[in-house]
Amino acid sequence: MISKRITAVLAGATTLSLVLAGCGNNGGDKPSSSGEAVKSLSILDYYNNDPDKSLVQKGLDSCASKLGITIQRETVPGDTLIQKVLQQASSKTLPDVLMLDNPDVQQIAATGALAPLNDLGLNADGVIQGMVDATSYQGKLYGLAPVTNTIALFYNKDMLAEAGVQPPKTWDELKAAAKKLTKPGRYGIAFNANATYEGSWQFLPAMWTNGGDETDLKSPQVAEALQLWVDLVQSGSASKSVINWTQGDAKDQFVAGKAAMMVNGPWQIPALQESPKVKWDVVTFPLNKPDQTPVAPLGGEAWTVPLNKDQAKQQKAADFVKCLNSDENELAWAKARFTLPTKAALLDQYAKEVPSMKAFAEQVKTARARTGKLGDKWPDAAKVIYQAIQLALTGKASAQDAFQKASGG
Repeated sequence: MISKRITAVLAGATTLSLVLAGCGNNGGDKPSSSGEAVKSLSILDYYNNDPDKSLVQKGLDSCASKLGITIQRETVPGDTLIQKVLQQASSKTLPDVLMLDNPDVQQIAATGALAPLNDLGLNADGVIQGMVDATSYQGKLYGLAPVTNTIALFYNKDMLAEAGVQPPKTWDELKAAAKKLTKPGRYGIAFNANATYEGSWQFLPAMWTNGGDETDLKSPQVAEALQLWVDLVQSGSASKSVINWTQGDAKDQFVAGKAAMMVNGPWQIPALQESPKVKWDVVTFPLNKPDQTPVAPLGGEAWTVPLNKDQAKQQKAADFVKCLNSDENELAWAKARFTLPTKAALLDQYAKEVPSMKAFAEQVKTARARTGKLGDKWPDAAKVIYQAIQLALTGKASAQDAFQKASGG
């Protein structure tokens, strides 16, 4: 699922840095039990709803059993996790193992709350570069993600066949297909262009694939990507309501037969499977020019180890994170949750075993971390992106001028 961006971390980062200066967590000055066997670890994550809560629990229990420990797991709603982390840091009660949305790892690492995994014998060998970028800060690794996700283009096989349309490979083909597939009661394509980080996330395949960059949002390549969204809406191939839709809304339109294609992620597959009458498939996001490479954003969560003066417990937590990221667990979690392994060597095997994930497996090989270039400044750029999209799709600015206006000059 697209990671829930928690902006509270930005406001709290300085506070957290001060809180953590010179002190560990889990009781602060409690003597180290390095001479004692570690029997239990505490864990915090935001998978508080089934089926994900139970599926994640199975993976956690498996590693606990292998390490001969018990776990005390706490789950909270995604939009409260960072607030919880800040509160626990101030009271020196951070868990032994902390799950973070991958775009949050750098921000929390910058506060000094996390232990560098390199120092605990872990590395990111074989992990796709985009996830390494997301979970590293100032040259050190602070998190490992067993699985990831991204977005691509779903299409209704029956609708495309009826219209004589092939799955689009280029933007021109996408616009032509969407137009031909549009008829009364049905749009050619659905996507999310709302004024949230999710709206920015859905725009990134077009922007990045076209060579646009968050470090220069006023470039022609970014404007061209925004023009694609504008063209789809202005032609009537996409609903004007995309400015308010979530990814869940886009899925609902697709399932109801009100959209022939949609930009979305594999977390929607369970809902699609509940509607067997909808015959669907997925392709990578179309290219503006044939020589381009599709580039989409990486979702997913990383498991981290908060600093702990109890060195034995900190090392056991690192061993636990290592176990979660074993080849066996990556594949098991990916299959159970329609996510993707983060180790490049596993992707082709996974795609063969789960054919519905083939396009996502291809797309994730070249996918990028949202924080890969801007680090903790990414939310600022994401806000400009979704504001520019809103301006352009509501006719308040052209695609060429929208980013200039959204950035305030």
